[in-house]
Amino acid sequence: QVQLVESGGGLVQAGGSLRLSCAASGRTFSSYAMGWFRQAPGKGREFVATTSWSGGSTSYADSVKGRFTISRDNAKNTVYLYLQMNSLKPEDTAVYYCAASSTDWVSRRAGEYDYWGQGTQVTVSS
Repeated sequence: QVQLVESGGGLVQAGGSLRLSCAASGRTFSSYAMGWFRQAPGKGREFVATTSWSGGSTSYADSVKGRFTISRDNAKNTVYLYLQMNSLKPEDTAVYYCAASSTDWVSRRAGEYDYWGQGTQVTVSS
């Protein structure tokens, strides 16, 4: 069955770094766009970053541009999606979700993604 499993979240001080990982299996995710979204307490789900199947096309939210980097490893049976987060700020605190599309269309809209992970908590202390 389709599984997206995030890991790498945790508690970090402002200015620190974290690397999130997502292992996606159960279908040919290597052909499709994938992305990261986040949801802070009391707020809606927010776009963070997305990448095409090859990694050749990426897009970032303005709030994370220059600090976060999305990348992927299209292994044979499992696709690994990463989010390197540097210079973290308290406002980056949220649950981070990995998402996969059924197309290679790089989109910032959550509705364009069909598969979601369970989320991993990132907390940045000031």
